[in-house]
Amino acid sequence: MSLTMETRVGRKRVLVIPKAIAEAVGLQEGQRVRIRAEDGRIVIEPVRDPIWLALHGRRIGRIEPEELEEDSLAEQENLA
Repeated sequence: MSLTMETRVGRKRVLVIPKAIAEAVGLQEGQRVRIRAEDGRIVIEPVRDPIWLALHGRRIGRIEPEELEEDSLAEQENLA
């Protein structure tokens, strides 16, 4: 999905992100963003916290609860 809107740069270069754009990317009030200049453009990306990433982020592997239990028991034996 592509969404394009115009906004105005205010005093002290304050930029207001339109509500529709913020909602489209899941941006919340108070959330941190990463801003970079790239080839004459400004790119703004939400910085996701670890909980958001765990719930919505890209999955890179899968582990079963049984595997976690095995690892936990092995670590506990090493500590004992």
